[in-house]
Amino acid sequence: MCVLSSGARGILLTRQSHSISTRHSNGETNLDQASRALREKYEFASWFYDILDYPWERQYRHWRPLLLQDLGGTVLEAGVGTGRNLRHYPRETQVTGIDLSPGMLSVAKKRSQQAVCDVTLLQHDATRMSEMPVCRFDWYIATFLYCVLPDDLQPLALSEMVRVLKPGGRFRILEIVYSKDPRLARRQQWLARLVETLYGARFDRHTLQLLQQNDEVKISATRFLKADTYLLIEGYKKKPTGEFLS
Repeated sequence: MCVLSSGARGILLTRQSHSISTRHSNGETNLDQASRALREKYEFASWFYDILDYPWERQYRHWRPLLLQDLGGTVLEAGVGTGRNLRHYPRETQVTGIDLSPGMLSVAKKRSQQAVCDVTLLQHDATRMSEMPVCRFDWYIATFLYCVLPDDLQPLALSEMVRVLKPGGRFRILEIVYSKDPRLARRQQWLARLVETLYGARFDRHTLQLLQQNDEVKISATRFLKADTYLLIEGYKKKPTGEFLS
């Protein structure tokens, strides 16, 4: 699982210099109730998150290098969480990881020491990235962020994704969805309340549908990493001329 990112106070960490700076804005006071609830949930969970997530991480650790090994240029990871992805980014990338919880970022800061690329960590809101420049990033990565985002926040986060991506910039979004296999779906339904309580995550989000309805992006591929539950969505931001990438 990963978390929502939040807006106001920025915790900046650059791996090479290991410097930290903090800034304030009015964004935090304007966070809606859902964002506040997620921030509080993950701030509390940050103390034991990696232990809690261990059963799932036994699977995820095999996927992370495969999802990230071909990236290059500037990367925004939305919902960086405790930084499990950071050591898998190639040396030639410059990664900015954003998250809602200072506690989660504190763990990610320690993990960033294992990274071979430049890493910057910010406490920031994936749905309100006004401080991020337009057309800034070559890549947008989100692993399990959107299954955590409530339905009314998902369009905001996707709109911000499009805004900060360069024309032709690519995205990879990994989600958990309900299986069409009745037996597996029943197992998911049995776990659903626990997963939502612990992570704020649900298996019935509409991320793929929202992307399909967005005229500014093109979905290039979708595939399941396991059964028909772990859905990887890949695509890119269309160029202003309307020409698509091949």
